[in-house]
Amino acid sequence: MEKEVLEQGTVAGTWQGSSLSEREGQEWNKKKEMDFTYTNIDKFIRSSLGENAIFSNAMYNGDYTLSLEDAQVKKHEFVTKSLGIKKGSKVLDLGCGWGGWLKYLKDVVGAEGIGVNLSDGQVKACRENGLTAYIKDARFIKPEDFGTFDAITAFGSFEHVASVKDYLNGKQDEVYDDYFRHVSKLLNPGGKFYMQSMVFEKNMIPFEEIDINSPKDSDSYIIALLLKHNPDSWIAYGHEHIIRTASPYFKNTFYSDGRLDYIKTNREWTKRFYKFNLKKYLWFASLIPKLITDKEFRHQLSILRVRPNRVCFEREIMGHARLVFEKI
Repeated sequence: MEKEVLEQGTVAGTWQGSSLSEREGQEWNKKKEMDFTYTNIDKFIRSSLGENAIFSNAMYNGDYTLSLEDAQVKKHEFVTKSLGIKKGSKVLDLGCGWGGWLKYLKDVVGAEGIGVNLSDGQVKACRENGLTAYIKDARFIKPEDFGTFDAITAFGSFEHVASVKDYLNGKQDEVYDDYFRHVSKLLNPGGKFYMQSMVFEKNMIPFEEIDINSPKDSDSYIIALLLKHNPDSWIAYGHEHIIRTASPYFKNTFYSDGRLDYIKTNREWTKRFYKFNLKKYLWFASLIPKLITDKEFRHQLSILRVRPNRVCFEREIMGHARLVFEKI
């Protein structure tokens, strides 16, 4: 399995200051994280949110009478219009998840969508539903892989670009610079890039205070639990951090704060997670041996119960940035 993934995911472009073998190691570490985070809960998510689950923040823009499904469509309509996507446009989705956006591009817009992801479960779901998706690391794609694109999207995948190690080693900005340089090279002249990402906000605590053994209602525990969900990811400090590191390659043309929308989206997901479904509960039952023997997996299920990302939004530990960029 490891050999197959590296063959599909390795690219020939450069990662600043890293050899090919080092980059392959980074890709494999990220691959393990995505499988741990998403492939493990693949059946649960699809049985709760549908075959082509849209597992990213919806767009309510203050109208919380909208259904979750309508708010997701509203987001897709906004992105389609903002990026000038039309029938026949070629679109790359970085971190395509279960393919909800790819399906919209195909069925509603008539655009050519290509998705990349590092979760076996998610890519398999996309392919089983007739969508074009590949196991590849979004950070290292080059034009030789799929050509160039009219538009590129990243619905939450930017959250996984920098690692905790990058942050601790003072290399987060360097990693972001390399990412935006790669994305810029994949866009046609005048092409646009939409991304939405969680970001740390004013109430984020120092890294040294994060501890999974802290009291269960403390910020320290909640953030530690969130890191159990994405153990090799570290997000940006505010939307300004993203805009600044993108500025050598992109002009920012739109920003909105989706924090309140994400709280609403998360609450709607939770309702669907707890809604009875026989296949879902049979899946839960199959996990009992793993729950007994695997402490880390117990943390994963605690994440589904506690919803630490929603708590972080409510406490303004985290915010959410929606950004449109135009290639310089």
